[in-house]
Amino acid sequence: MEMIALQQLAVALGLGLLLGLQRERTEHSIGGIRTFPLIALFGTVCAQLGQSFGGWMVAAGLLALTGVVIYSNFAKQKAGAIDPGMTTEMAALLLYGLGAYVVIGSMIVAVVLGGAMALLLHLKKPMHTFAGALGEADMRAIMQFVFLTLVILPVLPHKDYGPYGVWNPFQIWLMVVLIVGISLSGYVAYKFLGARAGTLLGGIIGGLISSTATTVSYARRTAENAGGAALAALVIVIASCVSLARVLVEIAAVAPRSFAALAPPLGAMLLAASVIAAGMFFFRRNRDSPMPEQRNPAELKSALIFGALYAFVLLAVAVARERFGSAGLYTVGVISGLTDMDAITLSSASMVESGRTDASTGWRTILIAAMANYVFKFGTVALLGHRSLALRVGAAFALVLASGALILWLWPG
Repeated sequence: MEMIALQQLAVALGLGLLLGLQRERTEHSIGGIRTFPLIALFGTVCAQLGQSFGGWMVAAGLLALTGVVIYSNFAKQKAGAIDPGMTTEMAALLLYGLGAYVVIGSMIVAVVLGGAMALLLHLKKPMHTFAGALGEADMRAIMQFVFLTLVILPVLPHKDYGPYGVWNPFQIWLMVVLIVGISLSGYVAYKFLGARAGTLLGGIIGGLISSTATTVSYARRTAENAGGAALAALVIVIASCVSLARVLVEIAAVAPRSFAALAPPLGAMLLAASVIAAGMFFFRRNRDSPMPEQRNPAELKSALIFGALYAFVLLAVAVARERFGSAGLYTVGVISGLTDMDAITLSSASMVESGRTDASTGWRTILIAAMANYVFKFGTVALLGHRSLALRVGAAFALVLASGALILWLWPG
């Protein structure tokens, strides 16, 4: 028992030191690197005593801490130091709760929450910058997404409808939430980092938001000026690599049991594309360029369009499999992959996970769709960009497509 108690106190002390260090460097009118560890230890000791004397010990400790915080603020105000913020006060109260939770709850959960608190407190300026960078249209779109995710999604029927029973409203919208969430993470990074995110980050963020949109944006920038063709080609290739990594994330989310069977050949394709992108980056690593303006992917219209597209692809995949077998699935993969990788990836992975098709057919369909997407993006570059950009992107994409063809030919199964 003594060892467990000492371990609990050690964890509480560590969390208190972490948060106290952060507060000491920013705002320590209530407490800093000495006070916060004491608060955490106080919570742990109260919870330990509560195991013998009852839960009122924790409540009494919280009331005592609240009184100390109120008195401290009153003393500050009396001395003429007026601070309207409440962050440190709330951090102190929550830290007391964490100290108690180490004893009465999960130590791992307490550690994770403590780390999250430290990050939240430390990222004050970037978070305020991000909030200030959001316009009214961004906030409206995000709130629409929150409404449709947290309010509408839970009440959608979880039943199969339509031909072949492939339309499940809850599952379809869940996939919409997944895709928009991935894209939204890239958009948040864009808002945090600003337009001058750098070439490498620009390609990564562009791939998270939309590799096709990134390709179009950079191709247009070189339409009349070949000076930035090499840099634009690098960003496009990096964004396309990220789109392949995004495919693996989607498979892991919707088909966790089948991930080991689906991921290796697609991972090999990603590796080949990454090697090509790394080679291009090595020769252009000292150059930089601002990112073009990005659209918020959480807009209601975009989400509804993807939902309709995903529902259509689900039906097309079911019909193709029923009437034409694997060849039909590959055809749907080519057509769907020309403009959107997400729908065919999610539908194919879901079919493999549910046992409606085998893993070999699933990953081949996704890989073929990815190759079709590369062809489509090259066509976009050739149509909208400068000839120099088309040559550079064409050479890089040709190597990626050759790698994909070799994987389709040589990969077992």
